[in-house]
Amino acid sequence: MAGFFKSLFARFSKPDFDWDELEATLIAGDLGPRLAMQIVADLRNQGRKLNGQDIVTVAREHVRKIIPESPPALQPLSDGRPKVLLIIGVNGTGKTTSTAKLTHLLSKQGFRLVLAAADTFRAAAVEQLEVWGQRLGVPVVKGPPNCDPSGVCFDAYERAVKENAHFLIVDTAGRLHTKHNLMEELKKVHRTLGKKDSTSPHEILLVVDATTGANALSQAREFQKTTPITGLIVTKMDGSGKGGIIVPIAQELKVPTRFIGVGETAEDFHAFDAQKFVDELL
Repeated sequence: MAGFFKSLFARFSKPDFDWDELEATLIAGDLGPRLAMQIVADLRNQGRKLNGQDIVTVAREHVRKIIPESPPALQPLSDGRPKVLLIIGVNGTGKTTSTAKLTHLLSKQGFRLVLAAADTFRAAAVEQLEVWGQRLGVPVVKGPPNCDPSGVCFDAYERAVKENAHFLIVDTAGRLHTKHNLMEELKKVHRTLGKKDSTSPHEILLVVDATTGANALSQAREFQKTTPITGLIVTKMDGSGKGGIIVPIAQELKVPTRFIGVGETAEDFHAFDAQKFVDELL
């Protein structure tokens, strides 16, 4: 996105630029139609000849207002109950990998964890979590292939209580946000966890791929209708997208970004730094 703003500056450096082209360029940069129209309206209202620097300055001001301060670090519940993190998303966004990386991050901070392999339809997902569990010394609760994910979650919560775990991280199956039956299954998982603890799940983290652009916003909208999202995990932030989609999701849905993935290794996964993101974006 830093490259996007440089190109924006160069492309619209002449005062007689085309407004429709500017709006289209902002949308293409993953800022979304709503923000693009607001930026263009703000610039038009200035009633003077503008250059590339004016455009970038106004865009900066709008983005800084939208991106919230960095959310506080994940902390366990004060009364000793396991804090439940439900990881959701469509197929192919890096959901299971992000679950493993988040487990690694929290393990390094000294927290006790239990993993629930609730992606019961993809054997590779269960195996991947088991490898990470063995590596980190984290118990992984699983069921037989194609079993009810809710049953796995029920058993995993009991195991987390038994292990006196700070966190229970639930990896759910990737599901297209347009598939009604799969979204209903996600609601059932949510209800099952709520039976063990009425405040659970405590965090619902949607994994989105930074390179998918506007489609990530559509995904977030639909998942938000099914279960309240508390934060994003944005993967492939090292790719060409650079995460501009974070801005319209924050603007429209008020969902903060909690973690970002910037590479293949476990170390390439960090808590989201809002100030650093805005600085790099602009």
